[in-house]
Amino acid sequence: MELRIAQSAVEDLQAIQEYYREQDVPQIGDDFLAAILEHCEMLQIHPDAGRVVPEFNLDQIRELIHAPFRVVYLRQASEVVLIRVWRSERQLELPDNGT
Repeated sequence: MELRIAQSAVEDLQAIQEYYREQDVPQIGDDFLAAILEHCEMLQIHPDAGRVVPEFNLDQIRELIHAPFRVVYLRQASEVVLIRVWRSERQLELPDNGT
């Protein structure tokens, strides 16, 4: 199964890196980014590994927890699309088009 990263998730990942750069610990941001992406690679083989996002309760909208972040993804027939990467305590809201 193909793994794709939506622009919204790319922007979230860039914001994570920027935050740690601003805190003068850019290596932590780089390490988080690498670890999050490595964690998500398993979705190519196990697309249902994440839990259903409780706020939406839709089987196709799932999340992996990579503390302190939630990686929200859309499970489709032939691909998994990472759509948001947020801190765990943040209230979820998806873009209108789902990506």
